[in-house]
Formats: sequence, structure tokens, C-alpha cells
Amino acid sequence: MKIHKSAIRPPASERRRWLALVVVCFGQLMIVLDSTIVNVALPSIQRDLHFSQADLTWVVNAYLITYGSLLLLAGRAGDLIGRKRVFLAGVAVFTAASVLSGFAYDPAVLVGARFLQGAGGALSAGVILALIITGFPKPVERAQAMSVFTFVLAGGGSLGLLAGGLLTESINWHWIFFINLPIGVATFIAGAALIDETAGAGLRQRVDVAGSILVTAAMVLGVYAIVTAAQNGWASAHTLGFGGAAIGLLAAFLALEARIENPILPLRILRLRSLTGASAARAMLATGMFATFFMGALYLQHVKGYNSLGTGLAFLPSTLTLGVLSTGITARLMRSFGPRAMLIPGLATITTALALLATADVNAGYFPGIFGGYLLFGIGAGMSFMPLMTIMMAEVPMADAGVASGVANVTMQVGAALGLAALGTISTDYSRTLMAQGQTVVSALASGYQLGFAIAAACVATALVIVVVALRSPARVHVQRSLAQSEPAGADEAQAA
Repeated sequence: MKIHKSAIRPPASERRRWLALVVVCFGQLMIVLDSTIVNVALPSIQRDLHFSQADLTWVVNAYLITYGSLLLLAGRAGDLIGRKRVFLAGVAVFTAASVLSGFAYDPAVLVGARFLQGAGGALSAGVILALIITGFPKPVERAQAMSVFTFVLAGGGSLGLLAGGLLTESINWHWIFFINLPIGVATFIAGAALIDETAGAGLRQRVDVAGSILVTAAMVLGVYAIVTAAQNGWASAHTLGFGGAAIGLLAAFLALEARIENPILPLRILRLRSLTGASAARAMLATGMFATFFMGALYLQHVKGYNSLGTGLAFLPSTLTLGVLSTGITARLMRSFGPRAMLIPGLATITTALALLATADVNAGYFPGIFGGYLLFGIGAGMSFMPLMTIMMAEVPMADAGVASGVANVTMQVGAALGLAALGTISTDYSRTLMAQGQTVVSALASGYQLGFAIAAACVATALVIVVVALRSPARVHVQRSLAQSEPAGADEAQAA
């Protein structure tokens, strides 16, 4: 019997879901690109706007402070008022702030615009994972959607280095921000048309205003203490004072959440070992991932003499390998062997890659050592990111997907910020010590980066230990129903068998 083509064509609603995934991933791509594209252009920005060396760090830190501080609030806002609304609001704010950054004519305007850009990034990123989880409730479909998401998440860093180098060298640094305008407008229009809104819990009950203020203030002070620790010293009164205040506010926040009826962070989700354990492992992995891109870029430029474009090209083994694994290979292997069985060798491979990069000195050639390190990193990342996120969200009730996404993103962002700040300080101090002992600048820098890669390898090894000791693969994940068909908010609609 002949089957008509229309009979095997996916229905419009099915196509719409996958198109919505593309839109959400474009929103994530803007955020990921911004984390690397700006770093490439920092020297040009400094010369043009006459930043001092100390003030230049605020081009990056302003974004990190608001981004890391608002993730949890954004995730819970999505649960309460609708994730589509929060996502689109974030895209709009991020795009407008990008245009303002591009038109910046003095340091104050650029830093202010970067604060605003971080807020927009947090609103979008805080609900993206929840949109994917609720949009693709079936395990097989979710694995395919996660493949696309993880490729964008990890591959965007290399693309940012390439794009930043091309735009800065061929036009000027302003265009690293203007490029977000067409992407942001297209994402907003397509998102408004294609993303289905989830029925939020609503604001009928009393909103946790006090909790929102406490957790946001705690995150602001905590991230500020971390990102300024390198210039003020980890044991300085500045760092200890702001860090201590952040811990105090966080303790007050948790005490408040334990006794109110409608908390911004339902403490029940922190009892999910899959979420807390995977989030801790993800924070350690983020340190290794950020070290690979940022310290790797510094090594290639300051030690090996690569330009911005050459640096981006050097990372292609990681991006291309990750892209191949994200075509469905990891998803199929995960269905056959389980997430944990993929995650353990994946993290071991990343640890090996960073240990290999830690051997790269002044005389190291790109082949085979550096190339091999980035190739192994891509293989390990392709085997790790999706299984880790699958385990992390497997037991989270649908109604709490937004706040769980926020928790996961906060731990990753704060972990990466803390890890990079610590690695940067240790690496710099070690290089200065070697220069004081008579080593050349290039040799001392290379040794500092080697130490940084070695510590990053230890961080990923710690993530591996967490996975082995604390996590397990869900034997079976039930299909999660949409909120419109689910039990009242708070019911555990998706449990690991």
C-alpha cells in the first residue's frame, strides 16, 4: 500500500515544538556568545574609551554580577507568571542593552549597559532549561532536544572567539554588541509566535517579596566578592566582609523559606539528591570548561602569539567533536547505557584533556599536544553535558522546573566565577613569583597557565568523584505532563522509578 507523504509528515504542533526549541537555543546562543566575544575585544575597548586597567574588569564583572544574582529569581518568576513571558522579557532587555553597549561613548555608559545586559541574560537563561523540560516531556525527545541545547551551550564559546576576532579586526568593537540586534529581534518575534506559554502557578497567593530581596541581595554581594577578589585579595577585609554579608543574607533567606507558605525557593527541591548532586558536579565542570576557553585563549595569545581569529580556530577540535556527538550519538548511547554510564567516562576524558594541556609549555607545538587536549575535551564534553542535565532534572516536579533550572544555573555561574577568579589569582601570582626569580615573561606566563590547567583538571576530577559517590541514573523517567493537565502545583509529576 502506498503511503501518502502527508501521512508521515509531522503535525503542525510537532513542528512548532522543534521550531520553538531553535528559538530558545538562539536566545541561549546570544548569552553564551557574550561571555567570550567581549573578552576578545577588551584591548580595543580599553584604547577607545580610555579605561584604566582596573576599571576595564568592570566590563566583564558588571555583567556577571547581575547575571549571577538574578537567575534564581528569574526561574521562580517563570514558574509563577509563565516562562514564555519571562524569556521574551529577557530577550528584549538583553537586546536593548546590547544596542546601548554598542553606542557607548564613555566607560560609565558601557558599564551601566553591561549591568542591564546581565539582567536580561538572567531572565532568559533562568527559564530556558525549564522550557525545554516542559516542552519535551518524553525521554527520547528530551534527549534529542538536550543534544541541540548542549551543543549551543558548549560550542558557543568557540564561536564567540571567532566572531569577536572577525568583528573587532574587520570593523570595530562596537559591532560585537550590534550583532545581537538582528538576532534578538528575530528571537523575540519567533518566540512570541512559536513558544507555548505554560500555565504558571499565578500570583493569587502572597508573593515572597522578602525572600526575593534577600536572595537577590545575597547573590549580588556574593558574586561581587568573588569577581573583585583577584584585585583586592582573598583574605582582604573587602572580600571577607562582602562574602560574610552574603552568607548571612543567604542564611536568613533559607530560614525565611522554611517557614512561609509560598516561598520563592521551595526547600523540598533541595532534598532531591539528583538535583543538588548534579548541580555541585556541574559547578566543578564549569570551572574546567571556563578554564579551557579563557586560560586557553590567554595561553595561545600571550605565549604562542596567536591573534584573535587564530585563537578561535584553535578551539575548533572541541567544537566540531562536540557537534558530531550532539547529532544524536550521545542521545542513543545514553538510551542504551544510561546517563551515569556516559557521564563517568566523559568526565574522566575531560580530566585527561586538562592534564594534557597542563603540560603545554613555551615550546609546545599545536600538534599533537594542544590539538589532542582540545579534541579530548570535545569528546568528554559531548559525553558529559547532556547526561548531567538529564540526571539533574529527572526528579524535579513540573511545577518547580523553573526554580530548579535557576538553582542549576546559579551553582554553575557562581562556581565558574569563583573557580576562574581563584585560578586567575593563583596563576598570576605564580607567574609573578617566577619572573621575580629571573624567568622570562613568556616562560613565567606559560608556567602559570600550566598550573591553572592542572587545578582545573583537579576540579573536574572532583566532579567525577561526586558523580560516582552521590548520583545514579534514573531507571525510568515518567512522561511529564503539561501544567494544564497536571495535578496542583507542587505535586511530583515526574519521579525516577
